[in-house]
Amino acid sequence: MGGESDKCGGIRIERMDSLITAAARALATGDALGALNRVALREDPPALALRGIAMAQLGDLPRARQLLRRAAQGFGPKEAVSRARCVVAEAEIALAVRDLTWPTKALESAQLALGAQGDRFNAAHAQFVMLRRLLLLGRLPEAERILMTVDANTLPPSLRAVHGLIESGIAMRRLQSSAARIALANAAQAAAQARIGALMTEIAAAARLLDAPAARLITQGQSQTLRLDEIETLQKTPVLIVDACRNTVRDATHAISLATRPILFVLMRTLGEAWPADAARDELIARAFRIRHPDDTHRARLRVEMGRLRKLLHPAADIQATRRGFVLVPRYTQEVAVLAPIVEDANAAVLALLADGESWSSSALALALGTSQRTVQRALDTLNETGKVQYFGQGRARRWLNPPMPGFATTLLLPAPFADG
Repeated sequence: MGGESDKCGGIRIERMDSLITAAARALATGDALGALNRVALREDPPALALRGIAMAQLGDLPRARQLLRRAAQGFGPKEAVSRARCVVAEAEIALAVRDLTWPTKALESAQLALGAQGDRFNAAHAQFVMLRRLLLLGRLPEAERILMTVDANTLPPSLRAVHGLIESGIAMRRLQSSAARIALANAAQAAAQARIGALMTEIAAAARLLDAPAARLITQGQSQTLRLDEIETLQKTPVLIVDACRNTVRDATHAISLATRPILFVLMRTLGEAWPADAARDELIARAFRIRHPDDTHRARLRVEMGRLRKLLHPAADIQATRRGFVLVPRYTQEVAVLAPIVEDANAAVLALLADGESWSSSALALALGTSQRTVQRALDTLNETGKVQYFGQGRARRWLNPPMPGFATTLLLPAPFADG
């Protein structure tokens, strides 16, 4: 009886392990319901972890985080790899809900633990989660450095697809449309091999951005929308570009940032929009100083600010006084163009981040935009009053979102996150 019982017990354990294996395989192919059917009633740590991942795939992210934390707490000291995998899964969920304040040191420790134990693929997955967070924060040089250390050819199809998405995201933010298309094509091919529907959907959404209007081109009083590839082509032409998306002025050999000099940039944009004609003094004062009835004091201030702008622009252009006002004179080209955002709004940067369709906390928005939470909250309150955003939850649990705006290329041309080049 005793031996028979042991035998039966052994069979039961083997069957239970096979359920874990089958659930894991179902999750790997995106079959969350199939996975839940196998482990829905189990409370052991491996089953809790798989249930958490399944709930994440089904969209119940709060419940998924709870299950993954319970699983991580349940694994013993000798199960460091399993605990690390739970940490990575929770970090991915935090990224999905735009919780950018989630402790990254825990993710870094998990990646090191997985790598030390030979779990190379999950270590790479942890690295990709960190990379996608860096993209949301606009930390492109850091993301590029890390991505260069990864050999995509050694990865399974699912991770090759994520690698391609990250590569395309960097290329889009660098305004390199050709490189972005190649990366997305590789990602789509890998996702098809992996047969993961969610990955295919995300890649298709990213590909649509390449064909959507990303900015407006203003030349000699005329305005037209440009796609990303058209902006890339514009950058290669001999033209002085006044970039109102990133608050810079550039030609083929110079790039002059005015991101920290808002008044000077307003003056520069006004000159660029008026070119080849001059801009009237009263118009420059009205736009830069927001004064409709200027006096001699304001005109004196305008001369001072124009002197500062002239000094900064010296490598690429000159500013000459005219009887009516001031005129922009490029040094190395005969053309001037203004590149403006699709949406002209004082809070366009916040709208751009919310346009990804995800729910954001005000703290995450502040972190992504590199500004204070109070500034972001004022912007959200203003946008909420005009019906451009909405929120759910209260206190720290409050999240903000808005439906994606047709033709608005989300965060591609935000000024703040890309100041580091």
